[in-house]
Amino acid sequence: MSEAVESRAVEAAALRRSPLEAANARAGASLREQDGCLVPAHYGDAGAEYEAVRGGAGAGLFDLSSRGRVRVSGGEAVQFLNGMLTNDVARLEDGAWMHAAFPNPQGRLLASARVFRRGDAFLFDTEAATYERVLKTLERFMLAGDFRVHDLTDETATLSVQGARALETVSAALGESAADAARGRVSSVQFQKGEVTVARATHTSEDGFDLFVSVGEVEALWDALVASGARPVGFDALEVLRVEAGVPRYGVDASDANVVIEVVDESEAVSYTKGCYTGQEIIARIHWRGHVAKRLAGLVFDREAEPPTDARIKSCTEDREVGRITSTVFSPRLRRQIALGLVKYAR
Repeated sequence: MSEAVESRAVEAAALRRSPLEAANARAGASLREQDGCLVPAHYGDAGAEYEAVRGGAGAGLFDLSSRGRVRVSGGEAVQFLNGMLTNDVARLEDGAWMHAAFPNPQGRLLASARVFRRGDAFLFDTEAATYERVLKTLERFMLAGDFRVHDLTDETATLSVQGARALETVSAALGESAADAARGRVSSVQFQKGEVTVARATHTSEDGFDLFVSVGEVEALWDALVASGARPVGFDALEVLRVEAGVPRYGVDASDANVVIEVVDESEAVSYTKGCYTGQEIIARIHWRGHVAKRLAGLVFDREAEPPTDARIKSCTEDREVGRITSTVFSPRLRRQIALGLVKYAR
C-alpha cells in the first residue's frame, strides 16, 4: 500500500461514525466528511429530500448523531455554568431548553450550544465542530466543586424530524404525548426498552422535533419514523435548508474571530441581567453603547450568480468593501442564489 493510500485509510478510520451506519447504508446514503465525522451527504436525491422538509406536505428525517452531547450535574452546576455561558441557566425550568454561547475573555465565540434541563442535570447539545472544545471547557471545572461532566456522545444518538408533517410523524412513531411539547420544551417517552428525550426544535425554520436516544435503540427508532412517513434527508439538503433559515455553522459562518453577538441571536442566547461571566464586560459594553462592527446577515442575489465562499461584498454606492460571504447555496424556494455573510454596519 502506498503512503498516500495508507494515510487516507488512517484518516478515514479516525472519523467519528454514526451508530446508524448500517441503516444509512440500507437507505442508499452517500457519505462524506464534515467536521471530523462521516455523515450522509444524500440518500440518492437531495432535491427530493429538500422538498420533504420544505414542500409543505412531508417530513424529513435527519441523522444528527455527529453532534456532541454532554451531561452536566452537581449541586454547583448552575453556579459554574452561569460563570461561563452567555445565557442564564438559573432561570431555565425543568423540561425546558435554551440557546447559549461559550465566549472567551475577549467576548469572542468559542462555541454555541443548546442547553436542556432535566431535573438537576443539564444536557449540552453542540455542533460537531465544537464538541471537543465544549467538553474540555466544561471538564476544567470538575475539580473546583460539586460539578460533574459526563460525555454522552458515544452512548447516544440524535435524530431530527423537520417539516409540515413532523408532528404527525413523531406522534405515529412515539405516541401523541411525544409531540405535545411546545417549542422550547422537553419531554421523555418510553420506546421499546429505553427512553427517548423529545425536544420541540427546528434546524430549518420548519416545525421540528429532536429525539435523543441510546445507541442501542436508535436504529429501531429510525425504522419507526421511516415507517411513519419520514424521508431520510442528508447534509447536502440540510446545508440549503439551514442557509435559507439563517442558521450559522461554526467554522464556516462563525469562529473565535467573531464577537459572540456578531453571529448569534442575542435575543435568544444572551442574558444582560444575570451578572458576570467570562467575556461579559465586552459583550455588555457593545450591547449598551451601540452595536457590533459587523453582523451575520442573509443575502439574496438579484441576478444569476454563483459567488464563491469568502467572496468580498462591495457597496453599491461606494467603492469600498462592506463584508464577505461565508456560505452560499442555490435556494429552490427562491429560485436564486442566496448566502450568509458578515456585513459591516453603515458608517
